[in-house]
Amino acid sequence: MKILITGFEPFGGEAINPSWEAVRALPDIVAGADVIKLMIPVVFGQSAVVVRDAIIEHDPDVIISVGQAGGRFAVSPERIAINVDDGRIPDNAGNQPIDTPIREDGPAAYFSSLPVKAMVTAMRKAGIPAQVSNTAGTYVCNHIMYQILYLIGHEFPGRRGGFIHVPYSPQQVVNQPPQPSMGIDDMSTALEAGLEAVVAYTGKPDEHAVGGAVH
Repeated sequence: MKILITGFEPFGGEAINPSWEAVRALPDIVAGADVIKLMIPVVFGQSAVVVRDAIIEHDPDVIISVGQAGGRFAVSPERIAINVDDGRIPDNAGNQPIDTPIREDGPAAYFSSLPVKAMVTAMRKAGIPAQVSNTAGTYVCNHIMYQILYLIGHEFPGRRGGFIHVPYSPQQVVNQPPQPSMGIDDMSTALEAGLEAVVAYTGKPDEHAVGGAVH
């Protein structure tokens, strides 16, 4: 099995992006699966081009993107991506789409094809705070999750795909109390546990466990 996992370059004036730092700290093999790591741009549209090229090059069985969600305390596998770009800030190329469909011919939303609840359980067993998230936002994180699932549906059938958010790293919040943060090593531990669950749940339904939210 091959797993393509991506993290983002820094954006919004930050010196680092913990998503990429955690991804690149992953081992090259997890639970017998080859792990291909890739940094992608925080740019609407172009991020999907880079991921599509990597899918063609590496022919992975699973495609996962990881992004930063400042303000969250837990590593968060995402349940759903919606078909809208609505940039709160410009991306790294200066684009700021507002209320724009990601794909004109795409559905309103896609659900992750990863075992998100099993991933959360595995992350928690590894000692890392984790929870299912029901919103990936409307910035480039949601954009790339939607694009990955669209590409799987239209060009690369038989694959699984989804998205994981990670919190700020400690150095990002030194001057931003009381923002929550998490060490890069802990994020990478969570991601590794999540990948182990992805491998273990190949061909199986997700764990049936509580993972909902009131709001």
